[in-house]
Amino acid sequence: MSKPKPKERSATENNSQTPARASKRTVPPARARRSLYTPAEVHEIFRRFCVQRPEPKGELEHVNAFTLLVAVVLSAQATDVGVNKATRALFTIADTPQKMLALGEEKVGDHIRTIGLWRNKAKNVIALSQALIQDYGGEVPGDRDELVKLPGVGRKTANVVLNMAFGQHTMAVDTHILRIGNRIGLAPGKTPEQVEAELVRIIPDEYMRHAHHWLILHGRYVCKARKPDCPACVIADICKSPEKTTSVPAPLVELVPQDIPQSL
Repeated sequence: MSKPKPKERSATENNSQTPARASKRTVPPARARRSLYTPAEVHEIFRRFCVQRPEPKGELEHVNAFTLLVAVVLSAQATDVGVNKATRALFTIADTPQKMLALGEEKVGDHIRTIGLWRNKAKNVIALSQALIQDYGGEVPGDRDELVKLPGVGRKTANVVLNMAFGQHTMAVDTHILRIGNRIGLAPGKTPEQVEAELVRIIPDEYMRHAHHWLILHGRYVCKARKPDCPACVIADICKSPEKTTSVPAPLVELVPQDIPQSL
């Protein structure tokens, strides 16, 4: 393994960033303790994740930026599987803000009734659809500050949409990433904002496009909340968690579809 160059930027480089580039790596001001890992170790962690899942995909089903936004809003306190079951029929008849608004709150509620907090979420879906039509010409904005103005949209939701729909280098910190950041010391922090800031600081640019998906999938299927599956971990030898049960990494091979567990 060749040792990668540390991730550094000179003052000149920072000052010469284009607005588009800067927006991709915008981080919150709060920052907690630094990562326990060296730049070389961080690079190797994400290199292995890349080998394992070269093109990771989000598990929320959607057909465009609008349906992705709606799906992420609905996923709060709900599973991806549950959201997908509820939205398959909904998105076939309402895949634009205009169609969703025309459908109305009651009918949207009928489609998502199996999802937790469905009444409030139906109101938010209709309200954000109306806001998109009135303020953004029916298009989902590719800007975090604009996205978080929409009903039901917080920073995590905005980061998911910016990453998946617009290809921006954002880090959406969910419960899995918050847990991993602290459990293995990759990005210690008391809040999602602190973990986000440290991850964006340490992850090499070449891996930022898919980094949040890799971490979510690793947390969902390997570094699980109740009992981490350390023998299945491809970074077990690098991991600094006191909870780990082995230092022998799992074989580093690309996962084919049949090897990837279904969402629970």
